Amino acid sequence: MAATHDYDLIVIGAGSGGVRLSRMSAGRGAKVAVIENRYLGGTCVNVGCVPKKLFVYSAHAMHEMEDAAGYGWKVPLEQVRFDWPTLVANKNSEIERLNGIYRRILEGPGVTVIEGSATFVDANTLKVGDQTITADKICIATGSWPMIPEIPGHDLILSSNEMFYLPQLPGKAVVWGGGYIAVEFAGILAGLGVDTTLIYRGDLFLRGFDEDVRRFTADEIAKKGVKLKFGVTLHSVAHSDSGYLLHLSDGTTMETGLVMAATGRRAMTDGLGIESVGVKVTATGHIEADSQFRTSVPSIYAIGDVIGTPQLTPVALAQGMALSRNLFGDGQGSVDYANIPTAVFCQPNIGTVGLTEDVARADGHRLKIFRSEFKPMKHTLSGRDERSMMKIIVDADTDRVLGVHMVGPDAGEIIQGMAVAVKMGATKADFDATVGIHPTSAEEFVTMREAVSEDQWQ
Repeated sequence: MAATHDYDLIVIGAGSGGVRLSRMSAGRGAKVAVIENRYLGGTCVNVGCVPKKLFVYSAHAMHEMEDAAGYGWKVPLEQVRFDWPTLVANKNSEIERLNGIYRRILEGPGVTVIEGSATFVDANTLKVGDQTITADKICIATGSWPMIPEIPGHDLILSSNEMFYLPQLPGKAVVWGGGYIAVEFAGILAGLGVDTTLIYRGDLFLRGFDEDVRRFTADEIAKKGVKLKFGVTLHSVAHSDSGYLLHLSDGTTMETGLVMAATGRRAMTDGLGIESVGVKVTATGHIEADSQFRTSVPSIYAIGDVIGTPQLTPVALAQGMALSRNLFGDGQGSVDYANIPTAVFCQPNIGTVGLTEDVARADGHRLKIFRSEFKPMKHTLSGRDERSMMKIIVDADTDRVLGVHMVGPDAGEIIQGMAVAVKMGATKADFDATVGIHPTSAEEFVTMREAVSEDQWQ
């Protein structure tokens, strides 16, 4: 291969999708280079799911110490002190370790790692610094980047990227947004002792999730100390004696020590020069790509967040595997976007797979709804006022399980197993015939027998 070009494939971006595509293609005998201008591992490893999960673990620690009293442990909570710089330093060490692993993952099968920013010269040529390189095929896997609305004082607002490197925690913080990133960071800050308020323009956060999940989660995270202000948005930010003065859309003001925006992410195509080679973009600014990840230019492909598919690491990984198979394998690679499970690492966690109740009904299904709310066994002795909720959405005519949703401890871990069943087309009878593991929360999914509601045809 690579007879007329320097490489068979050049991948721009060494995030989850780019790394998977690069190393699998090299393993199939292709000559591959990957270009990265920031950090190996992309958003997930460096300023996304990995460090966020580590912060979530830390935010849980104080609750664990408080809960220990009910189990006979005498923990002198007045002597407990949290040190934010220690957490950040330990997190940084872990990320550096992972960066090294990613480099070895790439270099092992012979991928050339080029550090720098790439710009298109033509459909087969890129310029990186003073270097010009060519490839038979080029894949854009540059991911996404946080967006902060340009309100007055927007330069004083932090994104999720900066939150991972704060020198110190403030006493008070405001998180602006209603998606999973906003909800997760509000829980992290509150769990670490910060007086935290989440503001969101809608009447309820987590749009797109099941309505029961949204309402139940709002109640539970409020118990954990997150102050929720719905139906309001941020108009401006300015310096004040105590930090920052916020003017809100309802005419009120707030004083805080930190403002974080989690108000959306945009496709990261800055400086690539895709317009000069004719790569089309959608109305949302994402690169236009078909189901085989082909752009409007025959030699250029794109995968991951940059094409506007679900912004999840496993989705980018699946796309990288599919494209490598298409380009250098048997040509049969594809990605099925139905029934993708996901989790929100708020406190308690959310785990979900399949259709929400509203979407299932809008799709024409007649539904049976099974739902259970209960206090997790752990809190019978801890005394904590925390409850879990589980919900199964069933097609009343076929008995097929259309969606499974949970709010509670380890919801993500539990829903991963449920996702296999949903993907295979399991019925409610299959759930009912499965023996539970006792005593666990997860067994509730196979012991719910009575529907809380059933649609009737009009």
